Amino acid sequence: MFQLGKTIVSEDILEKDFVCNLSACHGACCVDGDAGAPLTEAETKILEEIYPKVKPFLRQEGIEAIERLGTWVVGTDQDLETPLIDNKDCAYVIFDGKTALCGIEQAYNQGIIDWKKPVSCHLYPVRVKDFSEFAAVNYDRWDICNDACTLGKELQVPVYKFVKEALIRKFGSDWYAELEKVAEELKNEK
Repeated sequence: MFQLGKTIVSEDILEKDFVCNLSACHGACCVDGDAGAPLTEAETKILEEIYPKVKPFLRQEGIEAIERLGTWVVGTDQDLETPLIDNKDCAYVIFDGKTALCGIEQAYNQGIIDWKKPVSCHLYPVRVKDFSEFAAVNYDRWDICNDACTLGKELQVPVYKFVKEALIRKFGSDWYAELEKVAEELKNEK
């Protein structure tokens, strides 16, 4: 662990490799698990605002869940998160064949909205936990991502490079530039 501004960062995001392999996992992170995607308070407002534009991209089951539960929910641990369909799939998930995709991201890709998706989804496999004085930035290991770890190792892409755009979105380009310096220093020490 090391400190970078007001963040405490796990060295795993610099040392572990990762590249999503949708052809292997089929987007399992959007349909497995026991909670929706973590959201910030600001993101709950965005979801409320963009829902009418995203709705045409969603499956009927997702629309029904959102209209019954809301565009976001308070989870069992009192965190804000996306609603689920029958406690399984994210309500915003759509499918291309067997592969789960994000309906929000599809609307973004088609220029309908200007918000890509919740930053927690964009950051994955990095998870950020906010505390009063700092944020913890960690690599989340999940067995459904074993193929992503294998592909990342094969391509030699560390986690922090895989999620560069999302880290910049969350913490800014200056923070990311400092992270790259730390990564280079660690690499030179070995």
